[in-house]
Amino acid sequence: MADDPTMARMRQLTIGAIERRPVVLAEPDPAWADQFDVERRLIAGALAETAVELHHVGSTSVAGLPAKPTLDLVLVVSDPVDEPAYVPALESIGYQLRIREPDWYQHRLLRRPPAEIHLHVFGPACVEVERMLRFRDHLRAHPDDRDAYADEKRRLGARDWPTVQHYADAKTEIITRILERAAAPEA
Repeated sequence: MADDPTMARMRQLTIGAIERRPVVLAEPDPAWADQFDVERRLIAGALAETAVELHHVGSTSVAGLPAKPTLDLVLVVSDPVDEPAYVPALESIGYQLRIREPDWYQHRLLRRPPAEIHLHVFGPACVEVERMLRFRDHLRAHPDDRDAYADEKRRLGARDWPTVQHYADAKTEIITRILERAAAPEA
């Protein structure tokens, strides 16, 4: 594992210890949408005018899709590099800065245990935010792609992965195919 490029990159970017957690998929839970609403209010209260946008993304944001029971949220702030403008406020409600990824859209990841919330922070007009929203919206509108993605998630989730990031990376091929269809004009 020492030569594993994913682990090497994670060691560079992660603040604190890298946790090895098994990939455990849960069946779709309508409560995930309610959990997002609670989290949205909590973050809005902490950040006041600092938050530009907040979105529920990832598998828990798509009805009918199995998921790791971890909510992925995207927070857009005016400048993700200006951590003092938002990190202390998020820390005050239990978030912890876990990843600082300056070479990938200045991405920051904060986590709020024990609720298992992952808050991805980007700047305005970030193509990654647009990609995440396009993927989510396409799966919501196209049950065949949602079901194909669910099947692949279950297949990959049955394997033992060194980290959850390895599992996420293994989904790249199907995500790319679905995003290509999402970008194609409707016939």
